[in-house]
Amino acid sequence: MFDYFRSSYDLGEQFTNTTCQTKTIEEGYGGTMTHYWLDPNGVLWYPDYVGTNTFEVIPEDDPRYDKKHLFLNFEWIPTGQRGKYKVCPITKYIEVYPERWEGEWKDCPTLRLHFKYGILQDYERIKR
Repeated sequence: MFDYFRSSYDLGEQFTNTTCQTKTIEEGYGGTMTHYWLDPNGVLWYPDYVGTNTFEVIPEDDPRYDKKHLFLNFEWIPTGQRGKYKVCPITKYIEVYPERWEGEWKDCPTLRLHFKYGILQDYERIKR
C-alpha cells in the first residue's frame, strides 16, 4: 500500500498541486492510504479522526447480535465531530512520485524530501 501526498509548496510542475504517492512516510507499514498535505510554508500535515466516532459493543440479547460473526458484533457511531489536520512532526527523508505515470517505472520522476520536525528542509529530484 501507499500514502497520498499533495503539495501546495512549490516543488515543481509535476509535484505541486497534484496528487502524488509515497511509501516512505510511515515506518514499517509502507503506507496506510493516509492523505498528507505539504502547506505553502513547507509544513507537513496529516488527518486526525480522534473523537469522530465512538464504539458500541452489541450484547448477546440484542436482536442485531450475530452468533455466526462473533468478532463483528459492534457498531461505529458517529459523534458529529469532524476530523482535523495536525502537523506531522517527522524527521526523515521521504520519496514521492506522481500518482499517475505512463511509461517505464525507471523513468518515473521522483523527489526526495528532507523533513525536520515536520518542516521541509530541502528536496531533490532523484533517478531510479
